[in-house]
Amino acid sequence: MDVVKLRDEYIKLGQALKASGLVGSGAEAKEVITEGMVCVNGEADTRRGRKLYPGDVITYNGEEVKIEN
Repeated sequence: MDVVKLRDEYIKLGQALKASGLVGSGAEAKEVITEGMVCVNGEADTRRGRKLYPGDVITYNGEEVKIEN
């Protein structure tokens, strides 16, 4: 499982996908999120601006990324 370290209190879902390298661009992040291909804590989420906090886990394309401080 990969890790994204927070620089602030939270990170938005689209930013976390880019930071983790799961997607190559903001446009790609928007597309996979709006198509329901990304799960947060085991549930599909279509909100690109969803705020993620330490302990949250993103799953996309068989890969998992954990959000940490």
